[in-house]
Amino acid sequence: MLPALLPSAPAFLPVQARYAGGAGPGAREGEHTITANNRWSRVQLTFRHLPAEVWCCLEARLAWTAEEEGGQALDFALAGFDFLAADGSSLDLDHVPGLARTLLDPHSGWIAGPACQPAGSELVRSAPVRLAFGVPPQARGLALTFRSWRNTDSFTIAEPRLRPGTPLAAGAFRRRRLGPSPEPLRHGLVPGLGLVVRGQIHAARPDEHAARVSLVYRDRDGAEIPPPYPGTVAVPGLGAKPGQGELGQGELGRGEPGRGEPGSGANRSLGAAINLPARPQARRFTLDLQPPPGATSLDLGFCTWEEEGESLATVELVGPPEVALEDRFRLESLCGDDLLDAPGFLARLSARLGQDPGAEAAWILGPGEAGAAALPLARARSLRGEAERPVALRPDGGLALRLAGCPDWALPEAPSFREDPFRAAPSRAISWRLAYQSLTWLLALAETAPARALALAQAWSRANPWGQPADPLSLHPGALPARAEVWIGLLALPGAGAAAPVLTGEAVRHGFALAEIVGQNTFGQSLHQLQAAAALLTLARALPRLPLSAHWNGLARDSLRDGVPALLPEDGRFAESSLHRRLDLVTLGRALRDALGEAAPGPLVAARTEAALSELANLLDPGGRLPPFGEVLPGTDDAGWIARLRGGAGLVAQRPALAASASSTLGPGGLSARHETAGRGWAHFACTFAETSPQGHADCTSYVYAAGATRWIVEAGGSEQVETGAARHYLLSARAHNVAVIEGYEPVAGGGLHRGSLALPGAMAHAIETTVHGPGCRHLRFFVLPHDLSGLAVIDRFTPAEGGPLTFWGLAHLAPETLVAVEGARRVQARQGGRRLGLVPFAIAGRVAGLETVIGRSDRPGTMQGFVVGRPGLLDPACTLRYAVSGRGTICGGLLMAVDGPAEDSLARVLAREELGRFVMGG
Repeated sequence: MLPALLPSAPAFLPVQARYAGGAGPGAREGEHTITANNRWSRVQLTFRHLPAEVWCCLEARLAWTAEEEGGQALDFALAGFDFLAADGSSLDLDHVPGLARTLLDPHSGWIAGPACQPAGSELVRSAPVRLAFGVPPQARGLALTFRSWRNTDSFTIAEPRLRPGTPLAAGAFRRRRLGPSPEPLRHGLVPGLGLVVRGQIHAARPDEHAARVSLVYRDRDGAEIPPPYPGTVAVPGLGAKPGQGELGQGELGRGEPGRGEPGSGANRSLGAAINLPARPQARRFTLDLQPPPGATSLDLGFCTWEEEGESLATVELVGPPEVALEDRFRLESLCGDDLLDAPGFLARLSARLGQDPGAEAAWILGPGEAGAAALPLARARSLRGEAERPVALRPDGGLALRLAGCPDWALPEAPSFREDPFRAAPSRAISWRLAYQSLTWLLALAETAPARALALAQAWSRANPWGQPADPLSLHPGALPARAEVWIGLLALPGAGAAAPVLTGEAVRHGFALAEIVGQNTFGQSLHQLQAAAALLTLARALPRLPLSAHWNGLARDSLRDGVPALLPEDGRFAESSLHRRLDLVTLGRALRDALGEAAPGPLVAARTEAALSELANLLDPGGRLPPFGEVLPGTDDAGWIARLRGGAGLVAQRPALAASASSTLGPGGLSARHETAGRGWAHFACTFAETSPQGHADCTSYVYAAGATRWIVEAGGSEQVETGAARHYLLSARAHNVAVIEGYEPVAGGGLHRGSLALPGAMAHAIETTVHGPGCRHLRFFVLPHDLSGLAVIDRFTPAEGGPLTFWGLAHLAPETLVAVEGARRVQARQGGRRLGLVPFAIAGRVAGLETVIGRSDRPGTMQGFVVGRPGLLDPACTLRYAVSGRGTICGGLLMAVDGPAEDSLARVLAREELGRFVMGG
């Protein structure tokens, strides 16, 4: 039988249930049945009175029928989260820790199918569901929806409840509180076109005059155009208050701009404004702004009506406002149902702008203009080290493409751009198709065969009229921004004259798509969003005569100014836990720094990039690798990559000079140490306790260890670029990481916090407390590190909230080339190239309840174990050491490892010290 759900108090139960699409109550109280009706069959459960700004865990029981055929699906069902203000209005949040943004529900978490559930669930056809998330500061309730997705038969959700846990870390939610003084952002305008701004405000108490939008239009010289402005009011009199005088005529009701006439003697300190009500508390608004004649830019600021010194109620923007041109200039509206080619798209845009026929010819770039444009995404690829020739000339004169690490593929003379030569291997097919559809290989081809590159670019354009792509993956954010730069790069070719209308048309069409992604913050806090903004900035600067260039330029800069601090924060608490993804972010930041120069937000990007790069350089191990936590980009030379970013060469350029042979680094999300001794080789240790992201690796407190220049404890690795299906599910799970897991339960979203260190004779102990086991159990992990790193001890302590029996399993993944021998119930010997490592499990409170090795288990996705990523996309069998510690109440134990007998004896003496016992058991 599976263990009962872990208890903790208090628990919040749903106060209301609503059904749709065939769903209904189950056979027992507290049970809900969802039928097989993708998206539509659903139950919505309402929860009230949630505590704000804490980690909260959804707990329920999933049960399925014997006839269910969707067991392998990773997205078997969907749990949707709609957070509610105190009065029940929905909050439009841009980010919630532990959840992903989706379309059907504001935020969601996937529930994996039966075959992906833990061992034993297949016998009872039931498994626990646990999803952890951060409760937003404005939220007091939650509408939780369980939806049918890939299930082929009915399933039930029983006893759903929410359990609050520990407080969220400071800054988990970005607050955009409004004050009396607006902080205006400048938006570029398209002459003669309106601007649409959408967003949501939240007020601590409902108020018809919760906030206002301050507007200042400027002409091409930057001079202010005085009010009145269409659709706004100018506030009369210094002491005018909301609801007095003429203001009431101009309030913004139901998302529409105010229609009041501006009064005489306007208060220029307030200027033109539009009222924003907050009834209900969380109120969405839409501003349809019509610029006055001659306006080329707009300063837009959100603020309260109160003046300095007055009592201010808390009013804030819930998320970044969306900015777009009026609807008739959306890409979908411009293209309509017509399959326009690129020159036809330019002509339609020109006509819609009211220009004379043929006026679009003035937008087309010459080779010199295009050649002067900076291409930050291409620069980032070169800094990353993607220097291999993606195009090779075959002996018969044809072309062979070498993309995404896949074998050479012969490019047809007339490709259809529907090609998928690796469809039999999905792990290769997706990454290859993204690289193929990005067309970045055309820039390499243009160096040796410019005419062929131009012909292929035009062929791609003909095969991909907007709205009918040859390959739908061409619209993926991994391909679209990079391809947008390609059109500018090809326009720089001396022979591009005849192709220039097609290349320019594609550049402009891609610009519209990117502007909608950037303006709507489609991908939130992510590398994809920054890449889209970087590509849009390239197009805006490369097409100065295009009437939309100023608008695009403003959108891109605003997105970078908002996104870079979120992804490269000052305090080092990165939203991205993967060091390789951070390196990707830093690489893009370096490329943008060079492109932006001193123009805003160039200095901000430069400062954040340099700080993050220095931290990453310090984390390199002596062998030149970054610790492989989270997503690990395959086939990279980390040391060489960082050297290129720092402008140096060799490992000396990577790390600052060290006065001693040992060093350690403690950051907000990780700990590392290294030691180098002549004759013994280098040793290295690193662990991560960064916050886990939605659908990310469950690797909080995982660690790696090397001694004698030999890597002993490794991570399974993996990257979304090359793994799919059961392999991807395994690599994200705790089973693929060196963590401790409560028997029967996968860890949930959360993070760790360094709780202190203890100096010991010849060693140092570190304590890390985590939230990844949910609110029902307190967990601390301790690392005891000898100064010479001749071994280490990892200790876990679990304390259930309500006592009772508990078992946890600790995991340690050994490198694939390691030979492992189990010497009785309490010792394992590992050997590699003439070197040895002894591993001994032990208990401090409770008892060691088992020791086993697992290699290559693959009977079902939910029990897959004993693999690490070898070549990209392929799993190699490797030994995973599993040790169990069992007991009642607080249980504590771990694993000691050492390179030889004297090192083991020394570490054992350290573990026996009273002060360490108090440190481990007394916290």
